[in-house]
Amino acid sequence: MTLLMNDPTQIQPTGLTGQPANRPNRFSVYAGFVKLEHTVFSLPLIFAGALMHPRAALNARLAALILFAAVGGRIVAMGLNRLIDAEIDAKNPRTKQRELPRGAMQRGEAWGIVALAGLLYVASAWAIAPICVQLSPIPVALFVVYPYLKRFTSLSHLGLGLAWSMAPLGGWIAASKSLAGIGEIAWLWLFSVLWVSGFDIIYATMDEAFDREFGIRSLPARLGKHQALRIAAILHAVAFLSLWMLWRTQLHTGFVTLAWLAAIGALFIWQHAVAERRPEFAFFQLNGILGFVVFGFVASGI
Repeated sequence: MTLLMNDPTQIQPTGLTGQPANRPNRFSVYAGFVKLEHTVFSLPLIFAGALMHPRAALNARLAALILFAAVGGRIVAMGLNRLIDAEIDAKNPRTKQRELPRGAMQRGEAWGIVALAGLLYVASAWAIAPICVQLSPIPVALFVVYPYLKRFTSLSHLGLGLAWSMAPLGGWIAASKSLAGIGEIAWLWLFSVLWVSGFDIIYATMDEAFDREFGIRSLPARLGKHQALRIAAILHAVAFLSLWMLWRTQLHTGFVTLAWLAAIGALFIWQHAVAERRPEFAFFQLNGILGFVVFGFVASGI
């Protein structure tokens, strides 16, 4: 009896919850699965799109509904991506420790999260306006199509840019509750397409060798890292020019707004200066900041 009690193999340390310490907390597993922190890319653009409507009246209720719709939509997008790419992720040394490949989550749990997030997305859209519900399937369709594109074309990065460019359009429609005058957001929409396409290329450089070996059609796998990063830089240069056109044609051209625009340019230069050596930092940290700077740029110029 004494020997059994002192045998370390018979004792499982417990955490504060009383569960074995080596058993992953379900909340942390689910949070890792949906990558909620990646909302920093789309959320500023959604609210920037809403602010650009000339009669936008962002009260607390509307702002909260936009936030709920954005979070729900983002979780749906990430969940679908993880489910569709689970087999690929399991083969990739960089991604095989994600929740589905390592077995920390079952596919049923993942689908449950996607379903709940979808309910939040649709319910929030319904509470904003009927047109938001009517158009809500479009982003979801793009979320489904994007993961499959990299199996067929190295232009798949543009597919992600197109999917995420729904963010400013969604903000505009939420503020206006119609499609009238939506062309006024064209420059911000174009920026979104090019910005996201460019930073997805930067992200894909981390998997260049794997993608080439397993037939994943990314630009780094097709052209090599250096040439792919040049294309990303060109996309981001044109994205910056789109914001410059927005500043010249639709926003106040005062010093404060110009300072925000200059900060955006500096962040683009910074991320491409470090993209080859530190792609994850360039992809997440710098672009996470850049989204909020874009929001500040638009808000200062309204």
